[in-house]
Amino acid sequence: MKRFAGQAILVTGAAQGIGAAVVERLLEEGATVLALDRNNAGLAQLALQLSSDNLKLHTIDITDSQQVGALIDRIDEQYPIEGLVNAAGTLESAPFDQFSHEAWLQLFEINVHGTFHVSQHVVRRMILRRRGSIVTLASNAATTPRVNLSGYCASKAAAAMLTRCMGLELGKYGVRCNVISPGSTRTPMLYQLAGEDEGLDERMIRGDLNLHRTGIPLGKIAEPRDIAAGVTFLLSSDANHITLQNLVMDGGATFG
Repeated sequence: MKRFAGQAILVTGAAQGIGAAVVERLLEEGATVLALDRNNAGLAQLALQLSSDNLKLHTIDITDSQQVGALIDRIDEQYPIEGLVNAAGTLESAPFDQFSHEAWLQLFEINVHGTFHVSQHVVRRMILRRRGSIVTLASNAATTPRVNLSGYCASKAAAAMLTRCMGLELGKYGVRCNVISPGSTRTPMLYQLAGEDEGLDERMIRGDLNLHRTGIPLGKIAEPRDIAAGVTFLLSSDANHITLQNLVMDGGATFG
């Protein structure tokens, strides 16, 4: 029995990385997946790769609340949304004293405000149906300070706490809200931060004390599908009594 048969689940940031892996896993488990991203070319490539009638693509800027609301109205009429994965995110890296105002705003527009807009519009429909599950992709950097990542850390901490507060308020309606906090994962965002050389895995696993960064006790970088497995678990009825939790999936890098 496929865990999400007959269910419609919305995934933001679906065009690449963890978001794309979540889409693939949900399709395998029978869901109708509503894939949202501002990267139209990336969505088209995802559709070619997965080739599924249950994949519905939507190009959208999640920082525009009115645009988000109108789209979710249209989607929910045809596919009542049972689950939401907030996987959209961006990263900017710079020393704190050189961090630009524009970069700071961009991080919060996407990582926090986008999560707020999509979640709020979806939640209003889940409340009426008195059921639903939401998972937000944060980061282990939401709870562990990182050199040159002050804006990213702060924005992911805000998204994580927003989601847990949602869970506290929405439990009475049967809506569960949880957080996944990945560590180093083989995605375009990791390559943006750390480069894409042959020594990447070794450097990440070993850590760098000059950057106050410990290594990865499990001895490997996560693959997007590893994180997708955690996301789909928290979305599913297998996690029926789990809410307000932050599941850290970083191979032990931040000691849980």
